[in-house]
Amino acid sequence: MAILSDYNEDQENNNSSSPSPSGLSLNADLAPSNPMVEEENEAAKKLEEEEMNKKLTPNKANGLDMETHSWGQSLQEVTINIPVPQGTKSRDVLCEIKRKNLKVGLKGQTPIIEGELFESVKPDDSYWVIEDQKVISVLLTKCDKMTWWKSLVKGGPEIDTQKAEPEPSKLADLDGETRSAVEKMMFDQRQKQMGLPTSQEIENQEMMKKFMAQNPNFDFSNAKMM
Repeated sequence: MAILSDYNEDQENNNSSSPSPSGLSLNADLAPSNPMVEEENEAAKKLEEEEMNKKLTPNKANGLDMETHSWGQSLQEVTINIPVPQGTKSRDVLCEIKRKNLKVGLKGQTPIIEGELFESVKPDDSYWVIEDQKVISVLLTKCDKMTWWKSLVKGGPEIDTQKAEPEPSKLADLDGETRSAVEKMMFDQRQKQMGLPTSQEIENQEMMKKFMAQNPNFDFSNAKMM
């Protein structure tokens, strides 16, 4: 019995000293599944799916077509087109572009667009023009050039940003580091749409496989990805 006890103790010491890769939780029999936690996770997942279903499919410009205006975006800029009565001149237009706020309309009338922008912009690099005396065209330069806007102003209708795609020509113009980040983001979006693992999840799975190969005697029956 002493020999068996010593053997078991050695085995436990070996297992406890085995390193685990970052991002992995090997909780074997120490943390049995909790039905309440699983129910909460299912409820959270269902709520997330419901929220996703409420979001609108973006137009071809990665924005939305509204009753009074339309907007679109690239990773660098946001463009807005606002139809106005034929014959409208620049002096008739009210357009205030601030870092976090936007107001656009015709003088003496209720603003067509007014509110806090979804993200910050660079006012000095943004501008507006009146096209053919019938459309106010606004260009906003984003501060964060790695984020898709879900809406033009906060509280407005939101788009499903997972369906937004940069133009190939624009993607080719990006520097190497930015382009790699954008391509990774696009890959993850497509994977999520198809119910497949993201790049980070794939990396975690590869780490787990490598760890299992290095520790064949370890019990991985209840190992979980973090």
